[in-house]
Amino acid sequence: MQEKFVSESKVVRTSRVFPNDVNNHNTLFGGKLMSDVDMIASISATRHSRTECVTASTDSVDFLSPITPQDSVNFISFVTYTGTSSMEVFVKIIAENLLTGQRKIAATAFLTFVALNEFGKPTKVPQVVPQTEEEIKLHETGKARAEKRKEHRARSKELANFITTEKPWQ
Repeated sequence: MQEKFVSESKVVRTSRVFPNDVNNHNTLFGGKLMSDVDMIASISATRHSRTECVTASTDSVDFLSPITPQDSVNFISFVTYTGTSSMEVFVKIIAENLLTGQRKIAATAFLTFVALNEFGKPTKVPQVVPQTEEEIKLHETGKARAEKRKEHRARSKELANFITTEKPWQ
């Protein structure tokens, strides 16, 4: 299987915070951020695999600092680690106060995507080759995150087998 540099999957997007994007605290609504994170991460996964991809899990979204209407929001995503058919995508969210120029890491996220073939079945993906210090660090720690995801998924399946599908309104 071929290899691809992390930079080949990199996606950068900048947007502005508008009044309909904020919550009752006048900060960016978390659900809006999560939707944007999934959107940009899906582009990185598809760029890396050059196949259709589906979100397998949102492994973590860490809200580190509030994003306000005075900020622009810069999303940077790229594939950090690969399995056979799965890809871990990291998204870094940087808020920039448009009036002062001050920038801060506002959130980070890890998502897992699975590449699909023309029949909708998982298919192999190229291995990822990190180059920068940040990419190397994220790649080196990727195996541990993948193992934790596997354990978490097994526990989720156990729980799903236990919980009921009965109609809650009856």
